[in-house]
Amino acid sequence: MTTTAVTFGTHLRQSRQAAGLSLRQLAARVGYDHSYLSQVERGQRPGSADLARLCDRELGTGDQLSVTFEPRPSRAERPGQTADPLELAWQGVVATAGIADATVALDDFRGTPPAALLPELVSELQLLQARGGDELEAVELSILIAETLTGLGERRSARRWWWAAHASAVGAGEALVCAREAISGLAEQRPLPPLLELADKASAHESPMSHAARALVLAELGRSEEAHQALQMLVGIEALGTRPTDWMPYQQHWAEGRVCARLGYGVPGCILLERARELCPERWIGERALLDLALAESLAVAGEVPAALATALRVLVELPDEWRDLWVDDAAERVLRVVPESERGAAELRRLLATKGRSVGGGSSWR
Repeated sequence: MTTTAVTFGTHLRQSRQAAGLSLRQLAARVGYDHSYLSQVERGQRPGSADLARLCDRELGTGDQLSVTFEPRPSRAERPGQTADPLELAWQGVVATAGIADATVALDDFRGTPPAALLPELVSELQLLQARGGDELEAVELSILIAETLTGLGERRSARRWWWAAHASAVGAGEALVCAREAISGLAEQRPLPPLLELADKASAHESPMSHAARALVLAELGRSEEAHQALQMLVGIEALGTRPTDWMPYQQHWAEGRVCARLGYGVPGCILLERARELCPERWIGERALLDLALAESLAVAGEVPAALATALRVLVELPDEWRDLWVDDAAERVLRVVPESERGAAELRRLLATKGRSVGGGSSWR
């Protein structure tokens, strides 16, 4: 715990209380998880310049919080280091054992394009290893690296990092890894039976993410009744107000909306995904693109095919190149699967997808 972190966290808490806002209210306004803000206020997390700027805006504190916040030292490459940073980080993870579960994530990683995010994640993990710090965060970082590599099409490297996450996590942490790998595997178009095994293993621990993973895989398998039951359990957790902090509200609505669309419930899917869009900060460009494409799929299922294609086309035309990855392409392909090939706009959507060098509907190397 650093003096800087305590000073910034204390100032943030005082400013929030003076504005009459709860942690959850401020978190919703700035797009951060409330548990993360709580850790920042207690000096357990350093915060970020982006968080300070957003809180200044929402709390009306001018630039006081931004001035109070002091970024962590530069993570420049150590003198004499010539090996690939990703490989060095991998070696460090392999050498680490006895890591428990994970509930924290890298500061606002959703606001960074995948190719730029990967070096940041690696630097964060190297810094963590160097200081012998938070073992919980190491598992989360391994998951994020695996997911980012997957999005970049580096699936072989991603598999190593999934292995590292599994090897390091125990208990609820292992359930987290299983659930997120199952969801990632759907985007990769991996064979479904092994993904269901992962989702089933995750469901041993009650959490929105584990139920979401199971519902998504079951829906993809066409096991509608079981998928519907898993969806009811997912919605039930939210209704009881027992949602853990390992997943943000918009992500849960995204999963619910996708399952609804796969089960043929287009209108409920649209409602859930519109709610997800309201909760997802606009600066999270990649996340919002996925939500819009999932909404397009639900629109098509609901019979609003022209609106669905218009939405999907807008996303691919307007999305900056650095945000186009496997996740986005998979979501766009799902729109194509539920619209007639002869529909006006379908050919253009197919053409835009082909510009990334992927064969639409052709699967992946996992098949």
